[in-house]
Amino acid sequence: MDHFLYRDGTLHAENVPIPDIAASVGTPFYLYSAATLRRHYQLFTEALGWGPHLVCYAMKANSNQAILKLMADMGAGMDVVSGGEYLRARAAGVPGERIVFSGVGKTKEEMRLALEGGVRQFNVESEPEMAALSQVATAMGTTAPITIRVNPDVDAKTHAKIATGKSENKFGIPISRASEVYAEAARLPGIEVVGIDVHIGSQLTDLAPFELAYQKVADLTRRLRSEGHTIRRLDLGGGLGIPYARSNLAPPLPTEYGRMVQATLGDLDCEIEIEPGRLIAGNAGILVAEVIYVKEGEDRKFLILDAAMNDLIRPAMYDAHHEIVTVIEPSPGVEQTPYDVVGPVCESGDTFARARDLPPLRAGDLVAFRSAGAYGAVMASEYNSRPLIPEVLVDDDQFAVIRKRPSFDEMINRDTIPEWL
Repeated sequence: MDHFLYRDGTLHAENVPIPDIAASVGTPFYLYSAATLRRHYQLFTEALGWGPHLVCYAMKANSNQAILKLMADMGAGMDVVSGGEYLRARAAGVPGERIVFSGVGKTKEEMRLALEGGVRQFNVESEPEMAALSQVATAMGTTAPITIRVNPDVDAKTHAKIATGKSENKFGIPISRASEVYAEAARLPGIEVVGIDVHIGSQLTDLAPFELAYQKVADLTRRLRSEGHTIRRLDLGGGLGIPYARSNLAPPLPTEYGRMVQATLGDLDCEIEIEPGRLIAGNAGILVAEVIYVKEGEDRKFLILDAAMNDLIRPAMYDAHHEIVTVIEPSPGVEQTPYDVVGPVCESGDTFARARDLPPLRAGDLVAFRSAGAYGAVMASEYNSRPLIPEVLVDDDQFAVIRKRPSFDEMINRDTIPEWL
């Protein structure tokens, strides 16, 4: 569910009319609902309430400081994949003991940063990384808690670019080599094994791949314990999908996911960690844009918006679908018109949708892209020298800009021209 609903013919974010925000901030902009973020986090923590657990929000979905603080204030941990994300989490008030450091290419500098500032665990992805972490921790006179990410060779049945649990993917170690790698971890100084990590992909709409992977993790847990390793924590990653099109079948609910986790892993007496990002943030955000022109083509109409692929790259990168709605509710029974919805960037790939049925629109009308709270603003760029667009947070009847739109001068003045030019 989300809190973007029509009221008296106008789309609202909680109790704020979206045209009011557009008039204040200008378009395009990202808009997030605090109530939706809170609700989605609560669904996950309630779903795992049968045992000890920590919900670590996957910051790569949306790393705005306001979002992080909102999550941290509810008790969420954070899953970070870079030194920058680690520093963002700490700046938002997240204590080190609630930060999990993931990622396939951690540098020694990032390892030192996290060990100095405090970290719950490193999710180690390879033997060379484990050796490097051992060197760093030993030189610092400390111990690094780790899980080792195993690759279970499970097909998540999701988009190829967001699948992470198959043997050809770059993530983790083959589960067949787990005993060997855990034995090496036990021999290394400065390393403390605390558990197992697994993550098979993103935007999963079926529990079966999760269940298959977790059954393999359960078997591995028992084997590693029999080999003398302490396994007290299971990091299950994230990946539960959201409905990008309302006509699609809804993915499983967190409650269903929680019951499956309990059935497969609940008898192991382990603390469960999960790292949802998309399901918490995705439907908690929209992208609001204005129609610049309606252009008549040879055999189609183009709806040209002031938002572009640099603002929301998912359709260009993944052929991703986002539901597009008008901010002013269409009259009942109004005839729909097919539009190619495009932006102003000088790329044919700057296309959000083709032949998308929408009510008749004209210049100045506002539209909203639903399910844009995850992997939207964080993946934006300044391509074509277009400034990053504002992010706005609504909480009940109030709203605030949580990232402002930079001026052209601010954007240009980041460049430096050498004296010899």
